[in-house]
Amino acid sequence: MTDWLNISGKTVIVTGGSSGIGKSIVESLLAQQVNVANFDIADSDLENEQLLFVKVDVTSRQEVEAGVAKVVAHFGTIDGLVNNAGINIPRLLVDKKEAHGQYELSDAVFDKIIAINQKGLYLMSQAVGRVFVEKQAGVIVNMSSESGLEGSEGQSAYAATKAAVNSYTRSWAKELGKSNVRVVGIAPGIMEETGLRTLAYEEALAYTRGITVEELRAGYAKTSTIPLGRSGKLHEVADLVCYYLSDRASYITGVTTNVAGGKTRG
Repeated sequence: MTDWLNISGKTVIVTGGSSGIGKSIVESLLAQQVNVANFDIADSDLENEQLLFVKVDVTSRQEVEAGVAKVVAHFGTIDGLVNNAGINIPRLLVDKKEAHGQYELSDAVFDKIIAINQKGLYLMSQAVGRVFVEKQAGVIVNMSSESGLEGSEGQSAYAATKAAVNSYTRSWAKELGKSNVRVVGIAPGIMEETGLRTLAYEEALAYTRGITVEELRAGYAKTSTIPLGRSGKLHEVADLVCYYLSDRASYITGVTTNVAGGKTRG
């Protein structure tokens, strides 16, 4: 696969690469001998001579631009950006049980989700995009979600940001294509469990759906709505990222691909 993809020696920034899907992407890129810069606020437990960890809050323009400059200084250039960093805080628009309660959408939660999922994506894409436009080459991969296409009960703010990500992907592909820069999106569906699925997250999501945490977990295991009959593997998302970053995908831009085992609203 390494010879076929031919991405060895390229330099790619992955945001949120210390855990979950992001970590799987970092590992897959390193296996392809790619130089990887992991932008995250959480430390990484990965060690590799081709891996550069940069502590970055993607909502801070100063930290983003300083981080991008550090990557260019360290590796010489940047060839790809994977906008993976994101946050999901389940909340109801209106909680009829407790108005203004813990699980009703508040300005603070709304602003936090928007800041990381949208502003962070914009700041990273703009800073790295400047490098790509100057060199007339580069690929941006935006991590969306199936919920951005379908909506999600109890996760409206998160789903809305992912719908926005899909729109950024289409719009930026039109703008940056003139500079030979591709922009693509990936929308994972139900994936295998990671450390990001915390008890606090499960309690919040279960509350917004009027079920118990146990019932929520049983729902994760239920795969009848997925034609392939199973949850997705993290590496299956990472594999597509590697492909999109390669010249094998040189005529693909402006689209968001579901990695969801065929699951749709119907």
